[in-house]
Amino acid sequence: MKKLLLSALAVCAFTFSNAQETETTESNGVAKGDMMISGAFGFNSESNGDAKENSFEIAPRFSYFVSDNIAVGAKIGFMSEKGDNAAGVENLDAQTLSLGAFGRYYMTPASKFSVFAELGFDYNSTDDKLGDVKMDGFDVAVAPGVSYFVSDAFAIEASWGVLGYETEKGDWTGAESTDSFNIGLDTRDLSIGLVYKF
Repeated sequence: MKKLLLSALAVCAFTFSNAQETETTESNGVAKGDMMISGAFGFNSESNGDAKENSFEIAPRFSYFVSDNIAVGAKIGFMSEKGDNAAGVENLDAQTLSLGAFGRYYMTPASKFSVFAELGFDYNSTDDKLGDVKMDGFDVAVAPGVSYFVSDAFAIEASWGVLGYETEKGDWTGAESTDSFNIGLDTRDLSIGLVYKF
């Protein structure tokens, strides 16, 4: 499924590139004053006999180049998860809201291809409706990536790996925080997306 989505994304990006027949100059990357939008959207449904679980996520991102090399941005995300167990009884009903800010440094911003490094900060709040509890936390992460402009307006981005810290704590009396430190450099930490520049 993941390979199919990645192939479809690549086909869409190259279609957008070829559709702009009036452009005669090569893409020249990014520069001060440029703005970009990207994000994530997903729906997942699983079933095993009578047990079912559905999840929905939307997470748009906006960034602005304050200089040729540096972009700053904001992101917002919402995820909803619901599930029923084998007896048909609801055993999962949770919603997560996340707000974040990030900064990027591009090594060769004027080129079609550039390597970048991103530092991001996120605040997350999860509301478990069945357990009637809330969890709040934040995470900080650094991730490297690459960007390739297939046209003046569209780029394909990929980030791989993460170095991050995350903490989360419940809102009930006596709750203790859960802290984690992560370093990842495998394919599970790979994300690929399409970016629109204007």
